[in-house]
Amino acid sequence: MPTEVLMPALSPTMEQGTLAKWLVKEGDTVSSGDLLAEIETDKATMEFEAVDEGTIGKILVEEGTEGVAVNTPIAVLLEEGESADDIGAVSSGGGAAKEETAAEPEKQERSGEPASTSSGAVEKSDVKAPAAPEKDGERVFASPLARRIAKEKGIDLTAIKGSGPKGRIVKADVESAKPGAAPAKEEAKAPAPAAAPAPAGPSADAIAKMYEGREYEEVKLDGMRKTIAARLTEAKQTIPHFYLRRDIKLDALLKFRSQLNKQLEGRGVKLSVNDFIIKACALALQSVPDCNAVWAGDRVLKLKPSDVAVAVAIEGGLFTPVLKDADTKSLSALSAEMKDLATRARDRKLAPHEYQGGTFAISNLGMFGIDNFDAVINPPHGAILAVGSGVKKPVVGDDGELTVATVMSVTLSVDHRVIDGALGAEFLKALTDNLENPMVMLA
Repeated sequence: MPTEVLMPALSPTMEQGTLAKWLVKEGDTVSSGDLLAEIETDKATMEFEAVDEGTIGKILVEEGTEGVAVNTPIAVLLEEGESADDIGAVSSGGGAAKEETAAEPEKQERSGEPASTSSGAVEKSDVKAPAAPEKDGERVFASPLARRIAKEKGIDLTAIKGSGPKGRIVKADVESAKPGAAPAKEEAKAPAPAAAPAPAGPSADAIAKMYEGREYEEVKLDGMRKTIAARLTEAKQTIPHFYLRRDIKLDALLKFRSQLNKQLEGRGVKLSVNDFIIKACALALQSVPDCNAVWAGDRVLKLKPSDVAVAVAIEGGLFTPVLKDADTKSLSALSAEMKDLATRARDRKLAPHEYQGGTFAISNLGMFGIDNFDAVINPPHGAILAVGSGVKKPVVGDDGELTVATVMSVTLSVDHRVIDGALGAEFLKALTDNLENPMVMLA
């Protein structure tokens, strides 16, 4: 029977994506593992492989279509001996899943297992399933077969607790229910007080009206920019930020880096100041383990390894690839890994597991001539370090004499739910000790 090819979930948080490009056309024969399409998520463009073999009978979603929900049918795959006439009632994809018209196989009904995220069977039925019932204004999810059986037996679906995926009612649930079952009455509860609505800015139309008659270019938001806007708005609205600032003298580090780079020249290794900052942060997280933590809604998760994320600017946005176990890696290994991640980030070739996770982030704008700034925490991280440029400044030396030193300003943005002020200050002291005495990072 024809098989629907569904929009895949290419990351744990993906809800929709853009079908950027089809790599096959109708009539093409494909095997398991063949590339079908390029799917653009909010962070990257990834290739989507076939999991079944057959012939592309119909393409339901045109390339370039944005906002295609996960598990939406995007194409139909025909088995050997089938033709386009067998596709039957399969209609264009574009948004709604075919839950109302496609009957599930009885094998799935018995087991309660969900259909594959890559393809699902298209079944035909001569008997139309009744419409999905509602309970308290909310739709009750049940398979078409379960709804038909419930109608025949006079069973109220709102009284049944589903055992299928996400509480969906399946055949076995209906067959085990008693005819005429009615939903249990719930005790009346006082309505919860309505939450105050989040402040909203003026609408797009209102903004456009302000600039009516003025020349401007309207820039359409891509998936990455939409995600950045949503996450940073969430961060500033929900995370209680506070900021700790400190100046760090770099002269010893710059001298040590120059010596190391001369010795590593034969291996083609050139360490940057940022490589030392990554290592110093990773070791500081080990020295102050309570800072190596993330906010998890109703609890704090304290990690053992130092997984440090580093912001990488790309055209139209940014990535924060994660250097895992950074505390255990050598400076040269961190340098090579960071260069690789940054290159693939700019080409949007990172896999989700390479930019998700971590407990702590670094944003370095020193190379752009920025002296200091405050960075926004990337949830669920507990903190982010904003790094400015190294600038020669007059300082008072240990002997009380005025001298000149290269000074770098850093600002630690902290989630007060995870890290308190004294703890954040302790972390900054450990970081400063590492950078002002760089040889200790090799011990």
